[in-house]
Amino acid sequence: MTAPHALSLAEAAALIAARRLSPVELLQDCLARIDAVDTRLNAFIKVTAEEAMAGARAAEAEIAANGGPRSPLHGIPVGLKDIIDLAGHASTCHSKLCLDRVAKEDAHVVARLRAAGAVFPGKLSTHEFAIGGPAFDLPFPPARNPWNPAHHPGGSSSGSGSAVGARMLPAALGTDTGGSVRHPASHCGLAGLKPTYGLVSRRGVFPLSFTLDHVGPMTRTVRDNAILLNAMAGHDPLDPGSAPHAPEDYTRDLHKGLKGLTIGFVRHFHEQDTPASPDVAAALEAAAKLLAAEGATVRTVTLPKLTEFGGVNRMILLPEACAIHEPWLRERPGDYAALTRKRLLPGMFLSGSDYVQAQRRRRDLVAAVEAAFQDVDLLLCASSMDVACRIDDPEAVELTYPRQARTPFNVTGHPALSVMCGRSTAEGLPIGMQIVGPSFSEALIYRAAAAYERAAPWAAMAPDLG
Repeated sequence: MTAPHALSLAEAAALIAARRLSPVELLQDCLARIDAVDTRLNAFIKVTAEEAMAGARAAEAEIAANGGPRSPLHGIPVGLKDIIDLAGHASTCHSKLCLDRVAKEDAHVVARLRAAGAVFPGKLSTHEFAIGGPAFDLPFPPARNPWNPAHHPGGSSSGSGSAVGARMLPAALGTDTGGSVRHPASHCGLAGLKPTYGLVSRRGVFPLSFTLDHVGPMTRTVRDNAILLNAMAGHDPLDPGSAPHAPEDYTRDLHKGLKGLTIGFVRHFHEQDTPASPDVAAALEAAAKLLAAEGATVRTVTLPKLTEFGGVNRMILLPEACAIHEPWLRERPGDYAALTRKRLLPGMFLSGSDYVQAQRRRRDLVAAVEAAFQDVDLLLCASSMDVACRIDDPEAVELTYPRQARTPFNVTGHPALSVMCGRSTAEGLPIGMQIVGPSFSEALIYRAAAAYERAAPWAAMAPDLG
C-alpha cells in the first residue's frame, strides 16, 4: 500500500471506511513525515501531536463502534494556518504581538471540521498577520517551498501550502484576502479555493480586511478540496458577512466533464496587463487547448484591467487593516516585522473619501464580472505571472509578489480555484491557473477542474524530499 502520508484525502477516507487503514496509523505516518522533512521547510509553528493522537484514537473507536465513519473527514488530519483559532492553543499570527493569544474556543470553521471528525495535528506558518512576509525578523522562520526549499512557497498561507505540498498532511486551511490561498496553491502545486464571499465563516479567524477576507481549503486534488468544502461551508449568524446559503454536496458533479460548458479565457491579464513569464504563458495556452479538447468551448473575454482591481483592493484592504492594527502600530511598532510595517503603514494616510470611492468603484467591477458570466459559464485566467522566486532574495519577492491575477476575485467575491497546470522549464517549479465562476458556483468550478485534472498529468506529480 502507498505510505499513508502520501495518500490523498479521498484515498485515505476510502481506506478508513473499508477498515484497511486506521486514523491512528494515518496520523502516526503524517507525524513521522513532519519529523522527517519539516526541519527543511518550517511549515509548522506548533505540532499538537498528543492532542491529535487522542482525537485519532477516539475516531478509530467511534468508527469501530458504529461500523463506519461519520463523514469522509472522520480521522483525517487537517492543518490550520496560525490565524485560525484552535481551542486551548495560541493563534500567534506569526507575530511577537500575539505569542500569548490563546484561543478560548475553536473558530467556527474548525468546529465544523471537528464535528465531521477531523483531527488537528498543528498550527501552520503564515506571513505575519497574513500580510507581512516572507520575513526573517519574526519569532518563527518563514515556511519554504517543498519543490525547492530555497524558494518561496507563496503566501500568506505559506505553511499550509508547504505542509500539504510536502505530503505532511492531506489537507489544510488557509485564508485569502488578496490571493493568499491561491498563491501558495499555485507555487506548491495544489488545489486551493477562495470560496464565494460569505460561504465559509470567518469567526475565530484573525481579520486582515473585513470585506475582503475568505477562508479556503488547500488540498492535493480537486476531489479532496470539494470534500473539505462540504464540511467547511455553512451559515454562521455570528459572522456579519456570512451568507445564508443552502448546504450542497460539492462533489456531486465531479464526473460530468466539460461538454456543454463555455469558458471565457481572460488573456489580457497575462498578455497585456501584467505580462507573464514565457513558461506561465505557455502553460496557460496549453491548459486552454486541453480544456477545449475535453469538450469545453473556450473563447476570449475582456474584463477591467488588473491595475483597476489591484488599486481598489489596496484602497479597501489598507484602511480596514489599519482599523484593526492602529493601536499596535502607534504603541508597539517595533514589534512588527519591518516588512509588515512597510505594508500596513500606508493605510494610515488614506482618507475616508479614498475608502468610499474604492467601495463605489468596487460595485462597478463586480458588475463587469457579473456581465461576463451572462455569456460564459466559467472564467480561465492566470494565477501568478511567475514561478516561485528564491525566498532569500527580497528584491525578487517584492517584484513578483504583486504580479498576479488573484486579487480581482477578492474584490468581487466570486469563487476562484487555483490548480496546477505546468512546471517551469529551468527549475521544475509548479505553475498554477485559476478557474473562476459565478457566486456560489463552487460545484461547477470543481466539475471543470476535475475534468482538467483527469486529462492533465500534474496531479500525480509530487516534490522529491526523500
